[in-house]
Amino acid sequence: MKNMHEEFLKECQERIISYANSEVKRAAHAFMVASTIPKYSYNFSFLGRPIIQYPQDMVAMQELIWQIKPDLIIETGIAHGGSLIMNASMLAMLDYCEAVEAGRMLDPQATKRRVLGIDIDIRAHNRAAIEAHPMSHRIDMIQGSSIAAEVIAQVHDIARNYTRVLVSLDSNHTHEHVLAELEAYAPLVSKDSYCCVFDSIIEDLPDEMYPDRPWSKGNNPKTAIWEYLRRLTEEGRNAADGAPLAFEIDKSIENKLLITVAPDGYLKRV
Repeated sequence: MKNMHEEFLKECQERIISYANSEVKRAAHAFMVASTIPKYSYNFSFLGRPIIQYPQDMVAMQELIWQIKPDLIIETGIAHGGSLIMNASMLAMLDYCEAVEAGRMLDPQATKRRVLGIDIDIRAHNRAAIEAHPMSHRIDMIQGSSIAAEVIAQVHDIARNYTRVLVSLDSNHTHEHVLAELEAYAPLVSKDSYCCVFDSIIEDLPDEMYPDRPWSKGNNPKTAIWEYLRRLTEEGRNAADGAPLAFEIDKSIENKLLITVAPDGYLKRV
């Protein structure tokens, strides 16, 4: 049975590698271009809350959470709260599975695993809906700019109490803002965990797609990722745990997904 599973995983890996420069990848990019203006990503929800995301990236987050088993997920950008609810539900599933494996009763309230969401403007109706959701007992929210010094300090203070941290950046998509978020929050990522930077696809889309937004080609999350990684390589930094800080772009995730808003955006701490 084990050999059959290993063979299956090997076939998956070989297939994913083959997608890198394939016709199916070009077709997927064409879909990304065609589906952006019609707001395809606005059509989905998770456990009843709208989640402005492509289903493929939702699956990727599920896989990463299962793999990493974080006790804290930090998210910038809340909107309707669907991502907070999704990630909180995945943390609840980790607690459930661990209780089953240990043969103990599960108390949903007795958990350390939490999701921390940050947004400059948490609309009252969205906050009310999030707080009314059954997953709300796992969620904390901070209203304020994710790059404000006092917010950064608050998040760092909270993160000190956790050992496995995953970060998701999905707020203002300008180069300057995302670079500041990376400087602030990437050092909190635990070894072998991820900093997931969404909407890096902006760099790969026609420039005229965002005429009413402050981001564009040359000014977006992907350019911020490149600059941040350049700084890490040239300057060297330490993570919050004191160890040297280094990230690599996990291309295998985007090659597997094909359809993703985060090309070059799945950053693994190594």
